[in-house]
Amino acid sequence: MRGPATAHGFIEDNKIGSISKNALRGLRSLTHLSLANNHLETLPRFLFRGLETLTHVDLRGNPFQCDCRILWLLQWIPMVNASVGTGVCAGPTALAQQQLHHLDPKTFKCRAIELSWFQTVGESALGVEPFSYQGEPHMVLAQPFAGRCLILAWDYSLQRFRPEEELSAPSVVACKPLVLGPRLFLLAARLWGGSQLWARPGPGLRLAPTQALAPRKLLRPNDAELLWLDGQPCFVVVDASKAGSTTLLCREGPGFYPRQSLHIWHRDTDAEALELDGRPHLLLASASQRPVLFHWAGGRFERRTDIPEAEDVYATRHFRDGDDVYLCLTRYIGDSMVMRWDGSMFRLLQLLPSRGAHVFQPMLIARDQLAILGSDFAFSQVLRLEPDKGLLEPLQELGPPALVAPRAFAHLAVVGRRFLFAACFKGPTQIYQHHELDLSA
Repeated sequence: MRGPATAHGFIEDNKIGSISKNALRGLRSLTHLSLANNHLETLPRFLFRGLETLTHVDLRGNPFQCDCRILWLLQWIPMVNASVGTGVCAGPTALAQQQLHHLDPKTFKCRAIELSWFQTVGESALGVEPFSYQGEPHMVLAQPFAGRCLILAWDYSLQRFRPEEELSAPSVVACKPLVLGPRLFLLAARLWGGSQLWARPGPGLRLAPTQALAPRKLLRPNDAELLWLDGQPCFVVVDASKAGSTTLLCREGPGFYPRQSLHIWHRDTDAEALELDGRPHLLLASASQRPVLFHWAGGRFERRTDIPEAEDVYATRHFRDGDDVYLCLTRYIGDSMVMRWDGSMFRLLQLLPSRGAHVFQPMLIARDQLAILGSDFAFSQVLRLEPDKGLLEPLQELGPPALVAPRAFAHLAVVGRRFLFAACFKGPTQIYQHHELDLSA
C-alpha cells in the first residue's frame, strides 16, 4: 500500500499471506487501518513505526501463530493510543482460540543462548581458572602432561587468546591464582615433586617460585580451592593419598602455612568453599565416604554434617539463585545429583544420568544460570536453571571430536564477549563463545 498520505487504509478480505515491513512507510496521517480477514500468521516488527496518528486497527480474522514472532505486537498493543481488534490465536495448540490481547508477553520465552566453538589451545589440561590482573582478564590452565601452569591473555589485535606466561610445574593438577593489589600469587598443586607457591611482586615482573608448600602433609594433591577466612586469604589443598591429609594453608607474612589438617585418612578428591547461614563452610568429597560439610568456628573448621543419599561422589560445586543454595554433585557411575539447602542440610532435588562424569560445573553467564555435566563416553550436557521450576533443563550438547574427557569448565568475559573454557584430559582445551539469540526478531 503506497502513495499519498491517507486517513483510512483497508487491506481486508484479500487472502494476503504476508506483508512487507515497509508497506505502511510514509503514511503519517493514517488513522484507520484494517488488515482483517486475511491469511496473516504474523506481522513484521516495526510495521507500525511512524504511524502515531492511528486510532483504530483491525487485525481480526487472521490465523495468527502466537509464538515469539508475535511478541512485539503484544508489547505494542498496550503502548499505542489506538483501539486494536486482535482476534484469536490459530496456534500453537496450547494457545489456540485465545484472544491475543489476553496473552501475557512475560510468559513468552523468546531469548535463547548458544555455545559455538571459538578456539583450541594445545595440550590437555585438568583445570581452568579465571582471574583479573591489572584490569585485564586472564585464564590459567593446569597442564600435567606439558608440566606447566599456562597463563592465557586476550590478544586485542588478533582477537584470540594467546599464551602470556608459563610456569614449570611437572605433574600439576591445579593452578590457583590469587590477586592482592599489584601482587599475583599462584599455587601449583603437584602430584609429585611437591606443591609450590609462585609470586609476582608487581606489574611488568614475571612469576617466580617462592615457597614449597607443606611437603610432609601434601603427598598426593587432587584439588585446590581459594577461600577467605576472617579477612585473610587461604588455600585448601585436597590430598587423595591414604597417608596424607587435606590441609588448610593461610597467609602469614610472605607465604602460606598450614593452619589445620582436615579429614585425615579419607583420600579426599575435591573441596568446595561456600557460605551458608552467613558463615564460611567447606565441603569435602572423598573416595571412602559421603561428602562432609564443615563450618568455620573459633578459628578452625568443625564438622557439621554429611550429605545423605550421596555415595560415590567425586566432586561438588555450588551455585546460588536468590536466597537458595544448590549443589551439583558429580558421580562417575550412576546419576549425578542436584541438591538444595533447606537450612539444616542439603536435600535431593534432581537426578541426572551421568555415566563417565568427572565434572558437573555450574556457572552464571550473563543472565543464565548454567551447569555443564561432562562425560568421558558421551556428549557433555549444557543445562539451564528454569526459575519457575527450580530445576536444570537440557539446553545444548557439546561433544566429540572436539570435547574429549572434560575435567573442568570456566567462563571469562572480555571486550563485551563471553567465553567458555573446557579443559580436557584426553585432548586440547576447547574455547566456546556464548551467544544470545532473539527469537522474536
